[in-house]
Amino acid sequence: MSILLIRFMLVMVPFVFLINGVTKGDWFSAFIFAVSVAVGLTPEMLPMIISANLSKGAVAMSKKKTIVKNLNAIQNFGAMNILCTDKTGTLTCDNIVLEKYINADGSSDEKKRILRHAYFNSYFQTGLKNLMDKAILSHVKELQMEHLKDSYKKVDEIPFDFIRRRMSVVIEDNQQKRQIITKGAMEEVLTICSYAEFDGTVHRMTDEIKQKAITISEQMNKEGMRVLAVAQKSFIEKEHDFAVGDETEMVLIGYLAFLDPPKTSAANAIRQLHEHGVEVKVLSGDNEAIVKTIGRQVGINTSHSLTGMDIEKMTDDELKEHLPDTTLFSKLTPLQKTRIILLLQEQDNTVGFLGDGINDAAALRQSDVGISVDTAVDIAKESADIILLEKDLMVLEDGVIEGRKTFGNITKYIKMTASSNFGNMFSVLAASAFLPFLPMLPIHLLIQNLLYDISQTTIPFDRMDPEYLRKPRKWDASDLSRFMICIGPISSIFDIITYLVMWYAFGCNSPEHQTLFQSGWFIEGLLSQTLIVHMIRTRKIPFIQSRATWPVMGLTFFIMAVGIVIPFTRFGASIGLMPLPLSYFPWLIGILLSYCALTQVVKVWYIKRFVRWL
Repeated sequence: MSILLIRFMLVMVPFVFLINGVTKGDWFSAFIFAVSVAVGLTPEMLPMIISANLSKGAVAMSKKKTIVKNLNAIQNFGAMNILCTDKTGTLTCDNIVLEKYINADGSSDEKKRILRHAYFNSYFQTGLKNLMDKAILSHVKELQMEHLKDSYKKVDEIPFDFIRRRMSVVIEDNQQKRQIITKGAMEEVLTICSYAEFDGTVHRMTDEIKQKAITISEQMNKEGMRVLAVAQKSFIEKEHDFAVGDETEMVLIGYLAFLDPPKTSAANAIRQLHEHGVEVKVLSGDNEAIVKTIGRQVGINTSHSLTGMDIEKMTDDELKEHLPDTTLFSKLTPLQKTRIILLLQEQDNTVGFLGDGINDAAALRQSDVGISVDTAVDIAKESADIILLEKDLMVLEDGVIEGRKTFGNITKYIKMTASSNFGNMFSVLAASAFLPFLPMLPIHLLIQNLLYDISQTTIPFDRMDPEYLRKPRKWDASDLSRFMICIGPISSIFDIITYLVMWYAFGCNSPEHQTLFQSGWFIEGLLSQTLIVHMIRTRKIPFIQSRATWPVMGLTFFIMAVGIVIPFTRFGASIGLMPLPLSYFPWLIGILLSYCALTQVVKVWYIKRFVRWL
């Protein structure tokens, strides 16, 4: 609710009390009337409407295999204009297989020596095994080579971390031959290799050999394969307490190539997200060549990319200059992913992040919408706001649309209530200043407010215009104040016209005729407030170009009928209302039609002037 509305309430309610106390002479009635005005002007349904909208959105998303952990994330889903995602499992099939294992010189590993070393590294490590470790173990199992481990025992290990991007195990065979086996990203493994095994002979590492290794790796990357390097060092005399410092003087012996093809639906999903105003950026720990290859295959512009090494050299201001155009980020550490998201947020973006690994936890927390999958590691699921039961970008598109529907319906309520209440302030103020009696009794105000609130309970079940769903939507408090000032006073104009009609046409100009006056304004005030729901819910012409859902329309007309009938019932008589003459209703229809017409005219002007409505 706008601060402007609250300020007016704080000023006007005491003012209404004083005016009615002075002009009517009944201070107690003036006090009760002022309290009733305060209740009527308070959007007490706001918590319920917001909760109902969010809950309905969560239920709708659950039917599309999406679990919402944090209800507030649904609004951010609709406001999201940038989706940052890891590559593996999101753009790719998440079914990594070991495609090749070759020697350092690029020749085929006929003796499966590279595979054996990779198997020992993956099997003996005690850390969380990633998808590539599982692919190695699965391949060895298919070849029935698992017995090889029985001839070795583990001595120690040097765990993986996201800075070194490699991990090592120290093993010993039955003849007490001890060796270190290291497996990791190509560049990082090359930094610790002083030798390379080419043509069956160990050679001192030279720039030429290193470049050849990089060329072999890049060629496989261009074919869409992820490459790990394998190195080893034998005859280790050290017996325990191995550390990173022991990863030196290693011998590069070969490479492992893994294939994880892009999903067939990824390109279409990215295109659909782009059409709905969501830009997809890839934040990956893989090297640049493979990230670009996958990016091209799924339709992402790969002309602008940055690596973790590039980012490390940049200041925040320099990086911000590159962020709008850059769609691919490769070889990132977890901290770099978080930094990118933070800087995107500082550029007034609403950023979602989709990830499932340990290295994604910080980025999931930093993002406006943290998205993970049911098969993710526990820390990723704990850090996420939304859990996908299917790791598919098409599911995200459904979530974006549902988020925008939810946000739109919440915005409807806030704007229609704020503007209506703002207009009612002027109406009550005018009536209190010039009428010799109360314009409505406190009970009338409370019943009118109750009926109006009931008419709005179906807003969460309303639809949004397709045009509204095409772009991300963010809350703008300044627009609410502007909306209130432009739209709110319209209802006051027709309230005052109703006063004049009741005063002159029906002779309600003395306290003896106040019951008829109050009955006339009770009906007009309720019907005009209820109709505003349909005027504000769309930027189009209501009932003609855009119609609300049947629950909204049905409850609207039901409440209008109830409001018209109440003065003709015993209940109406018990609260101080009386039946209105039939000659009142042509005036009522004319006032309501004029109110809707003027509101539509102002709406058209408002949209042209400020280029927005909801």
